[in-house]
Amino acid sequence: MARLWLGNIESGTSDEDIREFLMKYGFPTPGEIQHVADDGPRPAVVLNFPNVNAEALRHPKDRIHDLYWRKGRIVAQILRDDMA
Repeated sequence: MARLWLGNIESGTSDEDIREFLMKYGFPTPGEIQHVADDGPRPAVVLNFPNVNAEALRHPKDRIHDLYWRKGRIVAQILRDDMA
C-alpha cells in the first residue's frame, strides 16, 4: 500500500473533488481519504492506495506538487512506510 500526503488544499474540499483532481493527473483510484489538518491554515489529507507501491505514485506526484489548485499551491509527498 502506498500513501500520499496532500497539503495546502482548500478548506472544505470534498473527497470526490480530491479523487477527480488526482485521476485527472494520472493517479490510480485512491481508497481511503483521511483529513488530517482540517482546522488549520493549510488543510491536508492522507490518501491510501491499496495494492499500489510508492514507485507508481512518483510520476503523478511530481506533476501535481506545487501546482496551483483551488486558491493554493498543492504540496504532495509520498509517505514512507515508517511514517504514521
